[in-house]
Amino acid sequence: MRVATGQSEVVAGIDIATAAVRVMCVDAHGRVRSESRAPLPAPVRGAGGRSEQDARAWWPAVAAALRRATAALPLGGREVVAVATSATSGTVVLADDAGEPVGPALMYDDRRATELNARAQELGAARWRDLGLTVGPTAALGRIAWLAGAYGSDDGRGRHLLHTPDLIGWRLTGGPVATDWSHALKSGYDPRVGEWPGEVLAALGVPPGWLPPVQAPATGVGTVYAVAASETGLPVGCSVRLGMTDGCAGQIATGAVRPGQFVGVLGTTYVLKGVTRELTADPSGALYSHRHPDGWWLPGGASSTGGEALAHLPADRLPALDAAAEARGPASVVAYPLRREGERFPFVSGAARGFLLGTPADEADRHRADLEGVAFLERLALDRVGELGVTVEGPLWAAGGGSRSPLWNRVRATVLGRPLRIADHAETAFGAALLAASGTLHPDVATSATAMVRTGRDIEPDEAERAALDESYATFTAALRERGWLR
Repeated sequence: MRVATGQSEVVAGIDIATAAVRVMCVDAHGRVRSESRAPLPAPVRGAGGRSEQDARAWWPAVAAALRRATAALPLGGREVVAVATSATSGTVVLADDAGEPVGPALMYDDRRATELNARAQELGAARWRDLGLTVGPTAALGRIAWLAGAYGSDDGRGRHLLHTPDLIGWRLTGGPVATDWSHALKSGYDPRVGEWPGEVLAALGVPPGWLPPVQAPATGVGTVYAVAASETGLPVGCSVRLGMTDGCAGQIATGAVRPGQFVGVLGTTYVLKGVTRELTADPSGALYSHRHPDGWWLPGGASSTGGEALAHLPADRLPALDAAAEARGPASVVAYPLRREGERFPFVSGAARGFLLGTPADEADRHRADLEGVAFLERLALDRVGELGVTVEGPLWAAGGGSRSPLWNRVRATVLGRPLRIADHAETAFGAALLAASGTLHPDVATSATAMVRTGRDIEPDEAERAALDESYATFTAALRERGWLR
């Protein structure tokens, strides 16, 4: 392993989200030297729970964002020593021997394989129990089996199952690369024993030749070759390193990388993740564990709601609505702002639907109720973690786009009854950059986080609003139990 020491050297983190690609170029001290973004086509969602995106759009968007970010650096990109990619968990696409997609990407929220996932759960019940994982309706494993049925379940030659970063790694290096054990988890990879679930995949008709080798996040898997260098501005020979899913990368971006530390990532969906020394098993399957790059465990879960609760509002209206909602105080109504079908965490229920208890006084009242509803989900998630015997130490770190709202941060801290710690760059792209720095600018992930993540600031609970929010939380959880979704 070579650890770079030049003061001008930087790493690039790539975040491929649902709507856009974002790139951040960061130096060894955590200073963002340049950043850029490029849009992606909206997923096509339809009957049967289908959710697809044109995977051919990923590379042009990544290349464009990298080109702009590297062009803004003093040396035009020659100072970039490593790059890593993070993306949504469970998005997969089938590609040919040239790395070209043979169909659309099946997105993380695609539900077409619900029955196949239920079958996979039965086939690997003992394995999943030991791993503390439930194969839920939206797991990628069932979609892989669906692809096997759609494209033929022969010996698999000429086909490659790719997660989003795998396709980008192929484009950067000029050939297929290993996947990381974070993106592979929902595809069925067992990080406890380090293997694909052969017995499950064989029974589902998935050709073993489809599946990529798996390595730890932050592992180097190749270098940028000439064609990719010309398209992106990255230098030939730049190290290509494995990333992690968006939720895990968002966690790392906050600096919550040691046992006992937890982070709430409030992006399109809400993700709670933390660090434990030992594997934590949740019989309900709501909480599951990724493997930490350094060998510990990352228990957590991803809700079906989060920032998406505000997706119907134009972004430029949010500051005014926040101000109005802050002025009026706690909401007069209670909302569960779920915008889709089914919940994954902190409880598992395919029947779950959003609800509103009461009639809002005005738009600001409803907006405040939506903010509080997501905070209630967050408190319920921490309660679930505690029930499983996991101790959350100190403040809850905060990441994701939702952490840019001062009002939402204060509501969350008050509902949780603990400080919320806001990191300066608590974003997926920054977390990917920390992974790129591991083994290049710094020896490992923990050292990268210590050197590159600033302490941030703590948002304290508002004791004046605590009683009202506690009462609304009790109403919220009672409504979930009455509907049979929360036991």
